[in-house]
Amino acid sequence: MTCSSNEVMVLAGKAARGAGAPPAQASEFGRAVVHHICAGRDMRYVSEALDALPKGPIMDFPVAFTRVLEKGGASPRGQVEASAWLPLAQSYADALPFAARVTVIGEVLDIIADVQRPAAKVALGRLTLPNALFDKMNALAARILVPESDASRRAGAGAGLTDND
Repeated sequence: MTCSSNEVMVLAGKAARGAGAPPAQASEFGRAVVHHICAGRDMRYVSEALDALPKGPIMDFPVAFTRVLEKGGASPRGQVEASAWLPLAQSYADALPFAARVTVIGEVLDIIADVQRPAAKVALGRLTLPNALFDKMNALAARILVPESDASRRAGAGAGLTDND
């Protein structure tokens, strides 16, 4: 399925929300997925990260990167135990506004940021998602929707009981 980079980012974020991620982590996952596709990385990591919720890299990586950045300085550094997720971790690093690199050291991912150097520009445009992943993300995203019913409209969903557009 071919979509704009913005559509992919929003769909991935909604899929993460539907799978149980909080809004902030879901949003960061959406940005990382766009960079993951642009870099030509294995999409299996995206699917498996969604399957791992409510644990896993979608929950761990934003926290790990935040802890690294809280250290301050021009080149903060830190580690997170998730070496099996290196490709996805690098996609999170690529989504940052400055340069960052992730490498494996033993059983952990070593994160090094260079906050004085801007991130490399990524040519965004139309992106292709594997059909199975697109369908999976759509199904997960649908979980955050309120079912259409009179009860949901009375509770404030949609336009309510009167459509006054």
